[in-house]
Amino acid sequence: MQIKRWENFNPVDSLLILLREEDCQNLPSFDDEVKEILSALVSRKDFTGKKGSLLRVPLVEGTLYLIGLGKKEKCNLNLIRDSLAWGFRNAGKNHSKSSAVLLSHLKEYDGLTFALGEAGGLCSYVFDSYKTKGKDYEPFSLNEIYSDVCDDDVSAGMKFADAQIFAREIANEPGCAVCPSTMADKATALAEQYGLDCEVWDEKKLADEKMGALLAVGKGSINPPRLIHLTYKPKGTPSKKAAIVGKGITFDSGGLNIKPDQFMLTMKGDKTGACNVLGIMKGVAELGLNVEVHGFMSCAENMPSGSAYRPDDIITARNGKTIEINNTDAEGRLVLADALCVASETKPDVIIDMATLTGACMVALGKNRAGLFVNDDGLSAKILSASVKTGESFWRLPLEDEHIEESLKSPFADLVNAGERYGGAIFAALFLKEFVGENIAWAHMDIAGVDFKDKEHGIYCKGATAFGVRTCLEYLRSL
Repeated sequence: MQIKRWENFNPVDSLLILLREEDCQNLPSFDDEVKEILSALVSRKDFTGKKGSLLRVPLVEGTLYLIGLGKKEKCNLNLIRDSLAWGFRNAGKNHSKSSAVLLSHLKEYDGLTFALGEAGGLCSYVFDSYKTKGKDYEPFSLNEIYSDVCDDDVSAGMKFADAQIFAREIANEPGCAVCPSTMADKATALAEQYGLDCEVWDEKKLADEKMGALLAVGKGSINPPRLIHLTYKPKGTPSKKAAIVGKGITFDSGGLNIKPDQFMLTMKGDKTGACNVLGIMKGVAELGLNVEVHGFMSCAENMPSGSAYRPDDIITARNGKTIEINNTDAEGRLVLADALCVASETKPDVIIDMATLTGACMVALGKNRAGLFVNDDGLSAKILSASVKTGESFWRLPLEDEHIEESLKSPFADLVNAGERYGGAIFAALFLKEFVGENIAWAHMDIAGVDFKDKEHGIYCKGATAFGVRTCLEYLRSL
């Protein structure tokens, strides 16, 4: 996709205009011909600017798309970004190869051109690699976008979009196509492309490094686990050192505590946290950020077999803490435990982990908002501020509860890996906290539920979302 400034109103296949309800009552200063068309449509009440409305108007040359943003007081950059992506997607599906969008009347929204770049980059994505492209197949046609507002922020926004799409593409791949060694191959290829350092620990190295929790989860599969460590170093002296840790369960059957069939669908997406790490590392490299970033992907396949780890097993994590297994389907926190230990050993200023971790978080917050657990108020404020800019909604949940902390204890080991149903997301976060080094600012993002869309909406098509990639990039960009 190319996004350029619209010079001299050069011919395009479609024209997009986003209007608030107040704009329909007092039309902005558009080109006379455009304003005449809008006046007629508005006066007949064909279009009123109601939020979520779209009017498609065939013209002598091309098509006009009017998109409603609702009332001015409730309009924000996130709505504009989603509406742009929606409009571009409609244009591309209806054979427009080029489209122009008028945005100068919305300049009051800070970050407008950045959002344009994100929307333009994200609008065309769809996961259809496995569909047979027959004679009726119609590819997305839009490849050029023009706007009356366009600056360097557009390019940065498109790099954010590219990072998110990269992560989504891998997260959408089924378990038959992506296993832990495949994730390592993708990380190695990314490192070669962008000059990153990449280290992969196979099962022998994991045993030598005492990665007992990760090894236990991967025991039941013919596809052995991997720990992948990517490193980006800027050309100059870095302002900060950050570690991003991702859960990479390439398929989660639940292990011997096997999931019911309806809960096993979409478990190819249990690797989303690790896929996000790949997307973030790609974005950091393309943006050339002045921060040292370490990306850790803790990858395993959780399967039932004669060699699988069992309930009542006691395993030892890298930091020496012993864990009694009371649920093999609470495996994500185990692979993260070892990875958090390794990440802590790099002595970063901050660690952020991302994981499709608990159904409890989905029950609490639904499928459109992720849980955020943070041990540092300053870090929490920065992440939440970044999320406001990206439109990825987080809600900070408590990282302290003496009753839940008590339930972490095992009569036979240092910890148990799962607690009772209530407060499950807090239990998981408190469990992870046991493996974060002292005096390190740490954030845990529970992205269960928000990792997958079952229908198209805004910047998202059906499938993996890579939720959190752009928020992490925005946070790292601010360091």
